[in-house]
Amino acid sequence: MLKLVRTSAVAAGLVAALALTGCGSGDSDDAGKDKATASPTEAGGDSGGGEGRARDIEGTWTGLSDGKPVALSVQGSNAAIVADGHACTGEVQDMGKQMLSLKCADGNTDRTMGSIESNDGTTLVISWDAGKKDSLKKSEAGALPDGLPTGLPSDFPTP
Repeated sequence: MLKLVRTSAVAAGLVAALALTGCGSGDSDDAGKDKATASPTEAGGDSGGGEGRARDIEGTWTGLSDGKPVALSVQGSNAAIVADGHACTGEVQDMGKQMLSLKCADGNTDRTMGSIESNDGTTLVISWDAGKKDSLKKSEAGALPDGLPTGLPSDFPTP
């Protein structure tokens, strides 16, 4: 249980750090919408198979995968994910379809090459070459996924 708390803290740290660096360009189109937050169709992407430009998945995405928190952040062509206690960074690449090519600091390979299966602007589905599959929701800066524990476990040592 302590590992879940640590993983949640790491995910919270990633989301907070990315919120402070500012995801999004602040430029707006004629309708006054930020292109980074526009739906994939409005931004010129494909809402179905995941094709399109990196900005179509820009922002912070969070969720639970196998009951564990996952936080992905994309800014421009840069991407970072924290999942299962591993922190990985890399790029969004176009390889005939949108892919995440990441490297984990600890050498883990569970989430190093991922294919964007779908993106409707609110839900992003990624299939990883190692067999994992993440379904993440677009989140506000600093927000954590629903379903995380809110308190300490009952057997947590107290001073």
